[in-house]
Amino acid sequence: MAPIGIVAMLSQTRGEYWLAGAVSATYALTNAVIAPQISRLIDRLGQTRVVVPTMVVSVIAFAALLIATHQHWPSWTLFLSALLAAAMPSIPAMVRARWTEIFRDRPELNTAFAFESAADELVYIAGASLSVGLSVSLFPEAGVLASTLFLAFGSAAFILQRSTEPRVRQAGQDGSGSAIRERPVQIITLALIFVGAIFATAEVSAVAITKELGQPSAATLVIGVYAIGSFAVGLVVGALKLSMPLQRQLAIAVGIIALTTLPLLVANTVPLLALAIFFSGIGVSPTFITAFGLIERRVPAAMLTEGVTWVTTGIGIGMALGSFATGLVVDKFGAYNGFWVSVAAGTIALLIVLLGQKSLAGDQPDSGPPQPAA
Repeated sequence: MAPIGIVAMLSQTRGEYWLAGAVSATYALTNAVIAPQISRLIDRLGQTRVVVPTMVVSVIAFAALLIATHQHWPSWTLFLSALLAAAMPSIPAMVRARWTEIFRDRPELNTAFAFESAADELVYIAGASLSVGLSVSLFPEAGVLASTLFLAFGSAAFILQRSTEPRVRQAGQDGSGSAIRERPVQIITLALIFVGAIFATAEVSAVAITKELGQPSAATLVIGVYAIGSFAVGLVVGALKLSMPLQRQLAIAVGIIALTTLPLLVANTVPLLALAIFFSGIGVSPTFITAFGLIERRVPAAMLTEGVTWVTTGIGIGMALGSFATGLVVDKFGAYNGFWVSVAAGTIALLIVLLGQKSLAGDQPDSGPPQPAA
C-alpha cells in the first residue's frame, strides 16, 4: 500500500508526478538496500529481537511523512521521512521462513509456498487498489494512513505468534556470506525488478488515465481487477503440482507477463483499461510461486530469510523505478504513453530469465520435496 499510496497522496497535494514518484522511489529503494541486511540479522538473532525496534522506527517515520504532507512542509522532509520509513523488514520473507521451519523436507511446503505467493499477489494488488481508493475518495493521506495502521497492528500480531518462530541457525551450518552471492538469487532478483516495474506502471498509469478521463475514482476498480485473475491462476498452479522444471515454469510465466503488456497500449477507455489490466495480471502469481520455489531449493537454509528478502525487495526496487519512470513519461508525453514502460520492462524480464535458465536449473531435481542440506 505504501509506495502507490505515497504517489496518490503527493500527486494530489503537490500536483507533480515526478515528486510523488521520487519520494516513493526513495522509500522503496532504501528499503531494498536495508531489508536484506535486516534479514541477515534476523537469520542470526531471531525474528522478534530484530523486528520490534525496526517496526517502531518505520511506523514513526510514516507518521512524520503524513504530517509533513498535510502541513505542507518542505520537500526535503518528505524524502527524509521516506528514508527512515524504509527500516521496515520483509514480512513475506519471515512468513516463508516460518513455513519452511514447519514443513521442511515435506511436500506440504510446496503447497504453503504456492498459497503464500497467491496471497502476496492479492495483497500487492488489492492493497494498492485500497490505497488509491482511500486517497481519491476520502482525503489524499488516507491511503498511507491506512497502510501505517496495518503495518503497526499486523506486525504486532505476527510477532506474538512465538510458537512458529524459526530457531536461529549458525551460519556455518548451512552456508555463510550473503545470499546475493548465489547466482539464482541474482537472476531472479534482477528479473523481478522489471516485473515490479510493470506493477508500478499499471498503478501510476491507471491513476493518470482515469483522472484524464474525468473518472478518478475508477482507478480503484481498474487496479483491483489486476488481482482477480492472478490470484485464481496462482491457486490453480499451486494445486496442480506441475512436473515441469521450475525454471521453465518461470520462463513461461514471465513470457505471459511480457506478452500481456501489449494490449495496455490501446486501452483508451475505463472498461478497456480494466480488461487489459485483468489479463496482464494472470502471469504474476505463477511467477511468484516459481521464483520463491527456486529460491527455497537453491539457497542454504541459514540464508533463506535473506534470500527471499532479496527477491521481494527486487520487486520493491522495480516498483520504485517504475513509478519514477512512468511519472516522467506521463508528465512529458501524456497518460496513455506510460504503458510503454511496461512493454520495455516485460521484454527485459523475459530475456533475463531465458538467459539464466542454466544457472536456475542447478544440480537438484525440480520435482518432489526439497532435498535436505548436506
